[in-house]
Amino acid sequence: MLYERWCEIAGERRDELALRDAASGRRWTFAELFAAGEVQTIGRSCTAFPQGHSSGFILDLLAGWRENKMICPLEPGQSPPEVSRPPKNCVHFKFTSATAGAARLVALTAQQLMADADNIVATMGLRADWPNLGVVSMAHSYGFSNLALPLLLHGIPLILTPAPLPEIIRCASENEPAITFAAVPAMWRAWHEAGAIPHGVRLAISAGAPLSVDLEQAIFKSRGLKIHNFYGASECGGIAYDASETPRTDPALVGTPMQNVNVSLNDLGCLVVRSRAVAESYWPERSDSLDGGTFQSNDLAELKDGAVYLRGRQGDQINVAGRKVSPETVERALLAHPQVRECLVFGVPSPEGERTETIVAVIVAGAGEKELKPFLLQTLPAWQVPREWRFVGSLSANARGKISRAEWRRNFMAETPHRLFVS
Repeated sequence: MLYERWCEIAGERRDELALRDAASGRRWTFAELFAAGEVQTIGRSCTAFPQGHSSGFILDLLAGWRENKMICPLEPGQSPPEVSRPPKNCVHFKFTSATAGAARLVALTAQQLMADADNIVATMGLRADWPNLGVVSMAHSYGFSNLALPLLLHGIPLILTPAPLPEIIRCASENEPAITFAAVPAMWRAWHEAGAIPHGVRLAISAGAPLSVDLEQAIFKSRGLKIHNFYGASECGGIAYDASETPRTDPALVGTPMQNVNVSLNDLGCLVVRSRAVAESYWPERSDSLDGGTFQSNDLAELKDGAVYLRGRQGDQINVAGRKVSPETVERALLAHPQVRECLVFGVPSPEGERTETIVAVIVAGAGEKELKPFLLQTLPAWQVPREWRFVGSLSANARGKISRAEWRRNFMAETPHRLFVS
């Protein structure tokens, strides 16, 4: 099904530009990309593992489709999983982001991949005359669904850049009068501060991590460019998209449901997603949270006036002497301070026991604990103010633009051996 659709696209647009590799300067029309894909081979393996951020990823993907291989994109240096007996009718594996724990595989059918691509193209209004400038990893669900699939299933041209550095972005986009630019918040911040956002950007998208309202407003003020927040998950593809033309004022707002996507809340207040793009199952172990076209997330949410507002994650809530607080609540309060650039909040078992937790804040800021504590007390009750503070030079995000709360929590506990953590 996927390969057949690609053949149709290549035939319809054969002489139009399909792919440009900014690193090598190589260009392919759709006919040339089709021909290159026809001679690419995977070998005897039953699974294709496209890697990297170059034309090789696209060609391996096409070869895998043509040879009816299972597809499992990998980040550079990532070890391939042992794959045997994948779920019936499934053609693709995605890794989950692992921000809340260990990564696991999600299995999808061709129909589910196509449905996600259809929803994205229709909701965002991707256009063939606005090529995608590709900077995010195509191994991640976001990059695969926003860059690779629109190219191969909808004929949206793709310009691949070797790295998201400001000068590279300038060179890659300088001769393009109109482009679509999908990135992660850390990239948008770096380009904004360097004055490197290309002037040809007609559609700007941010996903992979929460987009700061202050950054969104600052870019709009300086460039008149609206960054559209996009919220999704590996298990179900796109969920919500902020299509408005003016910056958000509420950081909890992630947008309205994507076309052909239905959302609701379960009894715990977590978001439930139903659509034809919802994956078949986790693999190799199934879960009731992903089954029958329904994905039950751990994201606490509010549905109001047709829009989706995120209120934290069920598993991330911090229990302070029986009272619960979402780490996002504390993070939003911290980010309101003008000298706080980044922050991450989580709970660790308290040495006081009694099944209570201590709130920890890891912060990139020009201010210290003495300034930040009084600032927080202006908007938060005392019990929600962190008791443990760590000031760092940066909060390193992974290749997907995500910062793992679970990983920072594990590292904090491992690096504090003198503390007696009670679980």
